[in-house]
Amino acid sequence: MEDRAPVPPPHPAKDVTEHVGYRLKKASTALRGAMDKALREHDLTVPQYSCLELLDEQPGLSNADLARGTFVTRQSANIVLRGLKDAGLITQATSTDHGRALPIHLTAAGRQRLHAARGAVYAIEERMIESIPARRLTALLADLDMMTEALGGPERSSG
Repeated sequence: MEDRAPVPPPHPAKDVTEHVGYRLKKASTALRGAMDKALREHDLTVPQYSCLELLDEQPGLSNADLARGTFVTRQSANIVLRGLKDAGLITQATSTDHGRALPIHLTAAGRQRLHAARGAVYAIEERMIESIPARRLTALLADLDMMTEALGGPERSSG
């Protein structure tokens, strides 16, 4: 085994816990844990909740659209959607007049479950943003979008 020269960090950091990626993952894990706990009370998972939110904003999305919008694979999206269908929270057309994508819509029960869960999720986001000065929120969101773009990531922003 040969010794190699150390790779300098991208910015001054005493250890890995001071790296941006580490901090983003730590924040993401905290958010996911809080959302998992809150959504459990509404009998939803985070991906299911995300699908309901997207369908509320954009009725008629396809499986592929929902997979992209919730940052999961099509196979994972199919599993999530099957659970939502079985719970009576969404409906999907069995055929379409154009293209192959079958549009998906919320049912009345889906809308009701979403609205009940939304309060819990928004309370989590409120806790997060209250922890930083209000004047920095716009800059934080812009910075996160720029980092995502720098990595060629998905373009889903409500900016």
